[in-house]
Amino acid sequence: MSDDTTGTGGPRPAGPYEGFGGKVGNTFAGSESWWPERPTPGPDAPNVVVVIVDDLGFADLGCYGSEIPTPNIDRLAAGGVQFTNFHVTPMCSPTRAALLTGVNPHRAGAGHVANSDPGFPGYAAELAADVATAAEVFRDAGYHTMAIGKWHLTKDADLSDAGPRHSWPLQRGFDRYYGVLDAFTNLHHPHRLVQDNHTVELDQYPDGYYVTDDLTDRAIGFIRQQKASNPSQPFFCYFAHIAVHAPLQCKESDRLNHAGNYDAGWDALRQARHERQVELGLLPEGTPLPPRNSEEGDDVTPWADLDPADQALFARYMEVYAAMVDSVDQSVGRLYAALEELGEADDTIFLFLSDNGASREGEAGGTTSYFRSLVSKNVKDLEDRQFDRDRLELAGGPRALVHYPRGWAMASNTPFRLYKINTHAGGHSVPLILHWPAGQRDPGRRDQWSHVTDLLPTLCELAGVQRPDVRGGIALQPLNGTSLGPVLADAGAAHARGPQYLEMAGHRGYYDGDWEVVTRHQELTEFGLHEWELYNLADDRTETRNLAAEHPERVAEMAAGWEAAARENQVYPLDEGSRLRYVVRPPYEVPLQQPVRIVAGTHTLERYRSQQLIQWRSFDVDVELDHAAGDQGVLVSHGDQGGGYALYVDDDGELVFVHNGYGEVRELRCGPVPDGARQIRLAVTAPGGWRWNVAVSVDGAEVGTSDDLVMLGAMAPFEGINVGIDRRSPVSWELAERHGTFPWTGRLVAVTYTPGEPAPDAGTRFLDLLREIGMRYE
Repeated sequence: MSDDTTGTGGPRPAGPYEGFGGKVGNTFAGSESWWPERPTPGPDAPNVVVVIVDDLGFADLGCYGSEIPTPNIDRLAAGGVQFTNFHVTPMCSPTRAALLTGVNPHRAGAGHVANSDPGFPGYAAELAADVATAAEVFRDAGYHTMAIGKWHLTKDADLSDAGPRHSWPLQRGFDRYYGVLDAFTNLHHPHRLVQDNHTVELDQYPDGYYVTDDLTDRAIGFIRQQKASNPSQPFFCYFAHIAVHAPLQCKESDRLNHAGNYDAGWDALRQARHERQVELGLLPEGTPLPPRNSEEGDDVTPWADLDPADQALFARYMEVYAAMVDSVDQSVGRLYAALEELGEADDTIFLFLSDNGASREGEAGGTTSYFRSLVSKNVKDLEDRQFDRDRLELAGGPRALVHYPRGWAMASNTPFRLYKINTHAGGHSVPLILHWPAGQRDPGRRDQWSHVTDLLPTLCELAGVQRPDVRGGIALQPLNGTSLGPVLADAGAAHARGPQYLEMAGHRGYYDGDWEVVTRHQELTEFGLHEWELYNLADDRTETRNLAAEHPERVAEMAAGWEAAARENQVYPLDEGSRLRYVVRPPYEVPLQQPVRIVAGTHTLERYRSQQLIQWRSFDVDVELDHAAGDQGVLVSHGDQGGGYALYVDDDGELVFVHNGYGEVRELRCGPVPDGARQIRLAVTAPGGWRWNVAVSVDGAEVGTSDDLVMLGAMAPFEGINVGIDRRSPVSWELAERHGTFPWTGRLVAVTYTPGEPAPDAGTRFLDLLREIGMRYE
């Protein structure tokens, strides 16, 4: 039967296509075109820039009382709105989750640092599917979106080039990305940079490289490129600085600008900053400065009681930190100047904040070897102050991974108590500045209590962007934050938000109106009402007068409020201090501990995959080669200046094993490699007690041994495995000075890693022990 229904012998007219709004005839000439509308922001839609700094304390900016000159940030505060009572979470990943989603961090899936996933929804170490990021919301509204810097919302197991990438920035709404997916990096020699969805493959950084400058260059470049491509389209830029998180590293030229400024110590600095805060009107007259932190494990030694050699060392650490703050201010100045050059500054909402209070990770004495300090509690012979004194001149440079003592963190958090991770004010009271020349009606200071979850609804309101209730067929969780729009329009307006819970590593807090209850939980002790402290924030913002004994009924009521909020926001289970949170891992991580053969020419194996092959265990490394006279270079390297090991053949033909034990380097020289050698084996045995014993063999014949090397653990080695080269930050600085990356000159086939038995005090035995300890506090 013929399909001709027109009597012309031609095709039958097409029927309407589902979802098509035009008219379809037999020909283009007889049809009417139609295009689905693309989301287009209004003609007055502003750009949005969010700059978040890592571990910056409340008092570290000039406009918040600091002696560190921050003229560019101060300029934004003077011409915008400066918040004096703004709060985040006491840790980096949870704050980033709350900032980007407007949802409480545990509900968003990031109740702790996004590294390990212990198998509970509040601690999934990635953003939940039923929350929308600011990038997703703004891109859906027609914005171009870009992220620069630290991400730290992807769990360790998903960081590799094999993915999965569902929690990488581009899969969470960003059009462009450049930065570090991890929590931190070496600022002179980043261990791994990612651009968009791929690793940036480079062997060595140019002289003078500094990551804050690089990130700023990229941010400016992204903005320029976008505005040249589509000038009328607004952009959303999320710039998450890696600074001022440890390792504390800076440009020497910046440090020299602060040399000698901290010789008087942290007590004098804290007092001066407090006085300046009162003078600036950030604090009411008569606001008391709490006594020096004295809580066990968080206590600060009076500066006058320190050894002069330690005073000199600690002052140098703070000079480095001040230089990092200085570099962030320079970055802000360059970024804002670029906006002015493009004519976009007035039409840009510029938001500046920190992710939590200053960090106490440097403990009482600080360190020039950040990873060393993370394991020194387990390896007592690493607690050697003279080691750091001898390395004072390295502080700030690429060879030292500095963290300052917690006395400086106390000063950074002036006038508040305690530090990052704590739910006392020092952990979560941070600067917040909002600058928008074209849109702000009442610039000045704001003293209303506000929270990081308020920022996304605020930005949506100011930009005229609607956050949907359903996205991609998924019903979104409701926002927990409340827009600060009324407060921005009127300094005297009340901020209409309800109570807010806080929780971090077992520390708890609950804010409701003028009142706050808070705990400083001691690890491996029971949770209970006895822990709660009570403060009336209306007249005691610095938490100096605990009223719990006077108002037990209010304590009980507010503790019950915290309990209800914790259940609603999937905060449980609480961290009892057993470390199970960090050790329990999902079954899909098991393949990461299987043997791997890495063919020569493969780029760096990602950090976490590399660590799983060696940590807490014995392991073998087999090098396949065809050695000829004159061959030299690195056979395999794993790690960097913070800790690592390598096998190489020196220019004299001798085989060398080098071990960098958190800054202390030992070499095992194994004699010349015979011509025609086909296999070199590094056999590492883990007898327990954080130790390694090493044996090196060539074609089955043992050529060298070394016992009682410190085992590398915690976050070291941080640089992944390299075959035939030692990329970026070297394991051995002396070798790199002579040969650079020292690529292998001969025929290298592959390197195979074979994980062995766990150390006696590691593996499942260690996990069982942690469970047994933790159950005592159930």
